[in-house]
Amino acid sequence: MDWTTALQRFDVYLRLERSMSEHTLAAYTADVEKFCQYLQLRNLERPPQHVQSEDILHFIYWLSDLGLEASSQARILSGLRAFYRFLVLEDYVENNPTEPLEMPRLRGHLPQVLSIGEVQHLLTSISTETPLDLRNRAIVETLYACGLRVSELVNLRCADLSLAAGFLKVRGKGRKERFVPIGPEPARLLQRYLDEVRPMLPIQSGHEAFVFLNRRGKRMSRVMIFLLIKKLAQQAGISKKVSPHTFRHSFATHLIEGGADLKAVQDMLGHESITTTEIYTHLDAEYLKETIYLYHPRLRFGRREE
Repeated sequence: MDWTTALQRFDVYLRLERSMSEHTLAAYTADVEKFCQYLQLRNLERPPQHVQSEDILHFIYWLSDLGLEASSQARILSGLRAFYRFLVLEDYVENNPTEPLEMPRLRGHLPQVLSIGEVQHLLTSISTETPLDLRNRAIVETLYACGLRVSELVNLRCADLSLAAGFLKVRGKGRKERFVPIGPEPARLLQRYLDEVRPMLPIQSGHEAFVFLNRRGKRMSRVMIFLLIKKLAQQAGISKKVSPHTFRHSFATHLIEGGADLKAVQDMLGHESITTTEIYTHLDAEYLKETIYLYHPRLRFGRREE
């Protein structure tokens, strides 16, 4: 079996039997195609059934030499494992060459967050005088007030808003819906955007349902939101690397710092497992440790008084 045939059958399997989303399907296919490209570059023209564990191990080393982070290496290896599990399942190959391989070691790191003061400074630095400024302020307020993923923000629909009641209906991963509270000030700014800005935009066909639109009347893309947040952070003089997800991390961290119940934070974030939410308790611990070293009189100068 050649690579083209194997990939076509893998595609059918993922679509029909695993019911995977287009995004996940494309990622798995791209992982296998990267390995094919590597084999071609190394003049290793061998079909899938002749690939050895050493070939994949050298491929991972090659990715590392290119500067690819361990998390990206692990994701690609995960895609190759899924591909070869399928080939074994269908009896196209006898042995899975990815089986003996260990995942690249991931460095444990805590997500970047903004302090409450930094969030407040960034928000107040966004003018609300022009229509697009008001829209931008509403976007950042919504991200921080509700802890949304950027994909959830761009897919937010007008029908999902219950601002008078103080709630948004959010469609998260796996199309699971959850209700997230939104505070009075973010709700007020969002309502201003809906009343004053959105009706003035030349809304394009197919984009009528979405809350946040660009100046051409189309739904804003993930990339647009990333670029916007980066620009606003720079304008506010914040030196940290800020992305839309930074507000989600900050939302969760500030809630836990304030004593919020971990299960409630899990529900608001839409995490499948509470262990995912628990990272913010570690982050809170790091924050407390940093605070005590900065402000405790016996520790802040790096020495103990005798």
